[in-house]
Amino acid sequence: MHKHKAETRWRWGRPISTLIMALCILYSLIMIKLLFIRGSYGWPTYNYNVIPLHTIKSLIYNREHYNTDAWVKNLFGNIVLFIPIGVFLPAMNRKLLRTARFLPVTVLILFLVESIQLVTKVGSFDIDDIILNTLGALIGFAVMKGAAPLLTR
Repeated sequence: MHKHKAETRWRWGRPISTLIMALCILYSLIMIKLLFIRGSYGWPTYNYNVIPLHTIKSLIYNREHYNTDAWVKNLFGNIVLFIPIGVFLPAMNRKLLRTARFLPVTVLILFLVESIQLVTKVGSFDIDDIILNTLGALIGFAVMKGAAPLLTR
């Protein structure tokens, strides 16, 4: 007979789980609007960057060539807008509170987002966006990881 470790569960019940799911759906809809539904009809060609840190270095070292709005949106927007992923994924699936599980799932989601933007020409595929988005998700993940002892039973 094997002793099974009791599964750790989130402390909240069904109403909070439902609220978290609703907030996740709202966040997803907002992100779909921001990432895929734009005022323009897309780019005439495929635009991409597959060289890690190329765009980030360009934004940092040549910031005088960018207006502040574009600079802030590209660097900080790509981080801040993805912090909720680091909260929602583990909140919806407790198994994703482990870095080894969370990170590949997050990178896969972000890779798919960038690929869809490329194929639909509503944006560009930029490996640096994946890096910055992942950093944002990891910030949210760190918050959940830190809060987990208070939120589990």
